[in-house]
Amino acid sequence: MASPPSTIDHVPATRGPARALILVVDDDAATRDLLREELEREGFAIEVAAGGRAGLERVRRGGVDLVVSDVKMPDLDGLDLLREIRTVEPTPSVITITAFGSIDTAIRAVKLGAYDYVTKPFEMDQLLLTIDKALAERALRLEVVRLREEVNRRERLDNLIGRSPAMQEVFDLIRRMAGSQVSVLITGDSGTGKELVARAIHAHGPRKAHPFVAMNCSAIPETLLESELFGYARGAHSTARTDRQGLFVEADGGTLFLDEIAEMPLALQPKLLRVLQDGEVRPLGTNKVERVDVRVIAATNRDLTAHLREGHLREDLYYRLNVVQIHLPPLRARSEDVLPLAEHFLARSAARAGKPLRGFTESAKKVMLTYPFPGNVRELENMVERAVALAEGELIGPNDLPPSMRERKSQDRLATAVAQGLTLDQLEREYIERVLDAEGGNKTRAALRLGLDRKTLYRKLEEYATAPKPGSDAKNPGQ
Repeated sequence: MASPPSTIDHVPATRGPARALILVVDDDAATRDLLREELEREGFAIEVAAGGRAGLERVRRGGVDLVVSDVKMPDLDGLDLLREIRTVEPTPSVITITAFGSIDTAIRAVKLGAYDYVTKPFEMDQLLLTIDKALAERALRLEVVRLREEVNRRERLDNLIGRSPAMQEVFDLIRRMAGSQVSVLITGDSGTGKELVARAIHAHGPRKAHPFVAMNCSAIPETLLESELFGYARGAHSTARTDRQGLFVEADGGTLFLDEIAEMPLALQPKLLRVLQDGEVRPLGTNKVERVDVRVIAATNRDLTAHLREGHLREDLYYRLNVVQIHLPPLRARSEDVLPLAEHFLARSAARAGKPLRGFTESAKKVMLTYPFPGNVRELENMVERAVALAEGELIGPNDLPPSMRERKSQDRLATAVAQGLTLDQLEREYIERVLDAEGGNKTRAALRLGLDRKTLYRKLEEYATAPKPGSDAKNPGQ
């Protein structure tokens, strides 16, 4: 006696290289056989199911890349099958097959998450084209997920990414001050991510449910900066036709981020200090005082101690802003962060561009790791966006990177030092100063990184303080 037919036929992919596993779900045996034969001929691995429930059972076992399903089936129709498939991870793509007069049903299927639909009778070439597009879209989707998970496995905080000791210390400091509301000063070169740090502090603090308002002090003319910060009353100046609240009022209960704080005019600094001390704002053109509760986070790429000496910054304002200081080292001083950041930017840019890029070649990685990135993280992000736009394969290679990066080998620092005739002492000084800068001026950490004891490092720094810097003209410092 013959055994009853199975609801699922397992067909080994022996007729060609299996590019993907496709599950055909249809209650009509002739349609199943036709699709199995045609798709096998194209090199796909094929399994077939004689109904919706059997198909769902197979999908839940995993390994299916694409489902080609009829809509009208007696036990579980195509729309209900689609709803159930959407709960499976990773979710296979779905193409529905529907009768010509059921276009509305097919459109509903797409709205429920199907990649596309074909109508009966269909041309096999049309179905194959749709299958190729669906599989390409799924491959891109899975690759983006993979890249994101790979980055997420590394240490990160919100949109801040870094495995270097310097960034780990920044993450730790943000976490430790999560419950605090003190003012913070963020220092570092342009493009190092100072605003991202400010947003992370806000997101992990007690004010996260309230506004985060950012302003660049260097981007607003001095004559408008006061009204932008504190607001104004109608008639306060020629263009004040209505009352306008300032950024302090807008950020009430939340955080105000003042970027490039070193550019704030000296005349405006006492008014900012008053808000920090008293929590009161007086809009221009009125005697009315408004109470505000705002945490201020300031940032600068300048040396504020030099600004203090030169009289460009009030000492009392400096100490009010600098309760906690976070220093972001330049990217050239934390090479461990270059590739994790590049992979993060690649995942985002590739998804936006719709390209199935899955990483960098080893030679491209070497180019990036030897480049100093004078524009810091911002330059790296722009470089990756450019490479994504130019890339033609699955991996970004050296030819996709800017010429200035590829030509870096001819600008080797040691070769330049030899050409300049620098002494070993001069090279040692430059290296020590760079490490100290990378560690945010922390001499203990710098000594550990250099392999020196602290006394030796302090002695060398004292010598550097009294000796002219290599390359400077001690006799004519003004030239």
